[in-house]
Amino acid sequence: MRVATVQGRLGLQGPTGFVDVASASGGRFQPDPQAVFDVWEEFTDWAHTYLGESDTPPALPGDLELGPPVPRPRQVFAIGLNYAEHVGESGLAQPDSPAVFTKFPTCLAGPAESVRLPSESVDWEVELVVAIGRRGERVSEEKAWEHVAGVTVGQDLSERAVQLAGPAPQFSLGKSYPGFGPTGPVLVTPDELTDPDDLELGCRIENGETLQLGRTGELIFGVPELIARLSAVCPLLPGDLIFTGTPSGVGMARKPPMFLKPGDVLVSWIDQIGELRNPLVAADAG
Repeated sequence: MRVATVQGRLGLQGPTGFVDVASASGGRFQPDPQAVFDVWEEFTDWAHTYLGESDTPPALPGDLELGPPVPRPRQVFAIGLNYAEHVGESGLAQPDSPAVFTKFPTCLAGPAESVRLPSESVDWEVELVVAIGRRGERVSEEKAWEHVAGVTVGQDLSERAVQLAGPAPQFSLGKSYPGFGPTGPVLVTPDELTDPDDLELGCRIENGETLQLGRTGELIFGVPELIARLSAVCPLLPGDLIFTGTPSGVGMARKPPMFLKPGDVLVSWIDQIGELRNPLVAADAG
């Protein structure tokens, strides 16, 4: 099952396009995409039945704007240094436990949204992003996927000067400018994936070079372990997001360093999920 934010409303992908969930369910579910996570199991039961009974449900026009599939999470967790080759290019030792920070929710953006660059030191980090569908406290690794609503593509855009300034790095601040968390285009339930623990992901500049290419099977701390470790400290709430970390190939680690510039279009993808296509513009554009 695949869901999205379509013109600000919850959409369910059918065989011919997206259907408006509030209309298709006769008002049983709210149009607000964030509200569905509080009734996720009820919604998925209805959605599977609806899609099974409707061979060609009426689709919305195909040119409608998609927003972040999880637009207003209460908590956004992010994991640093979670691929061995990225740890190596960063010149650091492999961590014994996840390096956790947060991206503030106001940084989230849609899959085709333009992102303003506040400086000349903005870097890319393609990531698998996990959305929580069931509240979890002290969740075991064996039951972790049962708490996942779905997964999507994400970019953990990073202003490196702010991130690394001062005596203590400001990861959360440097990674939370407006638009620095593009996600989408859809949220895909784990049952749709051949192996949710091993997906190819990457990013490139449109009409240019591939910047990153990896597999989520290379995560040092995989999705089940991240959920177990995070939920051992604080409750994971329906609609929360986890940015799981990025593979090697970031701009800061290149020699010489390479950063995003106005006019670039950053294309990020994960196999079986989809792609983001975010134009980069100057801070004073418009």
